[in-house]
Amino acid sequence: MSLAPNVLAQARRWYWQRISAMVLAICVLVHLITMILAVRGGLTAAEILGRTQGSLAFAGFYTVFVVACAVHVPIGLATIAREWWQLGERAAQMLSRAAAAVLLVLGLRAVWAVYTAGA
Repeated sequence: MSLAPNVLAQARRWYWQRISAMVLAICVLVHLITMILAVRGGLTAAEILGRTQGSLAFAGFYTVFVVACAVHVPIGLATIAREWWQLGERAAQMLSRAAAAVLLVLGLRAVWAVYTAGA
């Protein structure tokens, strides 16, 4: 007995959404703790940006954050589109892929802008 392709696709989406949620949870915690400590330490936004410019660790961390968002959000958006907005599977997938592309492009552009200080 083989599973229908739709069932396998749903299982993959479930898996990737859960894995990306775990990555996002860690990223959000690290981000919030870092920002709280930085602000409590008296750093201004300009000083924080000055310290992140050229940092491969910063760029790597936030790249992982962006990619996790670009995986996680579209899966949920496609589910909402199918269940709440009554879109068909194809339309929901097209919408979610467009959202993934937008999140990825804008997020990576922001990481690059901070890494290079907009140069």
